[in-house]
Amino acid sequence: MARKKVALDFEQSLAELQQLVERLESGELSLEDSLTCFEQGIGLTRDCQAALSQAEQKVQILLERDGKLQEAPFEVDPEA
Repeated sequence: MARKKVALDFEQSLAELQQLVERLESGELSLEDSLTCFEQGIGLTRDCQAALSQAEQKVQILLERDGKLQEAPFEVDPEA
């Protein structure tokens, strides 16, 4: 359940970030509102980057064998 929550949090943060970018790009916000959106976007970007870094660390741990990192090709699951 925790994995799904992290994935949902990441997806939700990414969707919110996209909405903020669209609002900023519209040019219809005041300077104050633009700064508020920008500040929220920075926070969401940091959250997304942290989630991606955590996922990368988990992948490295899963691929590690006998103390050495084993590189493996990334295969996309067509049903995912």
